[in-house]
Amino acid sequence: MKQGTLGFEAMKLRSLILATVVLLALVGTLYWSEHRKPKDETVSADTSPSILKLDQGTITGVELKKKDAEPVVLSKGDSGSWKITEPKPFGADQGAVLGMLSALSSLNSERVVEDKTSDLKPYGLEPPALEVDVKEKDKKSQKLLLGDDTPTGNAVYASLAGDPRIFTIPSYNKTSIDKSVNDLRDKRLITLEPDKISRLELVRNNQTIEFGRNKDEWQILKPKPLRADSTEVGNVVRKLTDAHMDLRSSSQNEKETDFAKATPVATAKVTDESGTQELQIRKNKDNYYAKSSVVDGVYKVDSDLGTAVNKGLDEFRNKKIFDFGYNDPDKVDINSGSKQYDLSKGGTDWWWNGKKMDPEDVETLIAKLRDLQANKFVDSGFANPSMQISVTSDSGKRVEKISIAKSGSDYLVQRENDPTLYQLEASSIDGLQKAAADLKPVAAPAKK
Repeated sequence: MKQGTLGFEAMKLRSLILATVVLLALVGTLYWSEHRKPKDETVSADTSPSILKLDQGTITGVELKKKDAEPVVLSKGDSGSWKITEPKPFGADQGAVLGMLSALSSLNSERVVEDKTSDLKPYGLEPPALEVDVKEKDKKSQKLLLGDDTPTGNAVYASLAGDPRIFTIPSYNKTSIDKSVNDLRDKRLITLEPDKISRLELVRNNQTIEFGRNKDEWQILKPKPLRADSTEVGNVVRKLTDAHMDLRSSSQNEKETDFAKATPVATAKVTDESGTQELQIRKNKDNYYAKSSVVDGVYKVDSDLGTAVNKGLDEFRNKKIFDFGYNDPDKVDINSGSKQYDLSKGGTDWWWNGKKMDPEDVETLIAKLRDLQANKFVDSGFANPSMQISVTSDSGKRVEKISIAKSGSDYLVQRENDPTLYQLEASSIDGLQKAAADLKPVAAPAKK
């Protein structure tokens, strides 16, 4: 009994000693925090005045200075666009710069840590982890200092030159402001806007294909005038203007060496009213590399770009027989031997020989016309056309006429004023003829 009592007393003594050690550790941590960051835990969290209130439009320059790094200097040109002037001249990513300026120009504190201090070192503000110098049109300047993280780790100490107060700001605000050269660089390899590009030239395997644009429609200009697949050409333009530098990959020397050994895929030239830019694309094993006339260096690019430009002439040609697309035509005339179909649209109804036609039958015929598409292009063999079709659309502004002739087991189609011969499978023309033969008037209402 006495031995049990002694054991219990020993356990109580060990628990007391452990609790005392934990208490001393907590007191020490609190003492260190209070003395290293005076008033950090004593100021009301409601005290959160703004640090900077700037008109973003008046900012003309920004300099970012970090410990052990070259300053990054941004300058706003007369046109309103930003550029990087130091450590080297670079084009700037306007969206990235404006995002940084937005965070900077309306910077609010979480709270005030000290109303007045002469010692910035305890907060990591002398020297600061990041100094941001802001210049404005009226020659005013602001200097923001960002220092250490707070003990909780979700905020950063900050101060403004000329202001004796010490603030905290959320860590995400520092992330929005603390940008490197690579964060702010314009990483596009082609800097023209895709909707402003009026010419595209592809040089591939000693063949040059040149495209010209009229509004949203592309046309093949070289090697000879041909109808172009505007979707296919537009895809190439989009891939070119989407191409960006990969600044995380291997060193520039390694990429230069790989580019020199690589097989040329294509050279693309794009033009707008400001001039022409060029992108050389090569392939080494499974990697694609590009060299731009806009920026120095060689950069890895996505394989999608290499695939998009590595196409022959026929792959860019328009294989569709009609251009009215998904807009319903106004008039359809079909002459097939002894059969004649003259359909015209009045309001929402279709008419033939004074009779209102079944709308489903007409829509089936129009769908067959819309879907007519060549499976290849041929140079000869068109003779004795057996069918002519005329489709009027766009309120009479577009009239497309075609002739169709049998050629072996297939059919050949020729558009008016177009020397191209389009080869179609027999099933597509057979389906069209059946749809025309199935046309019938709207059923008369049943008699009572």
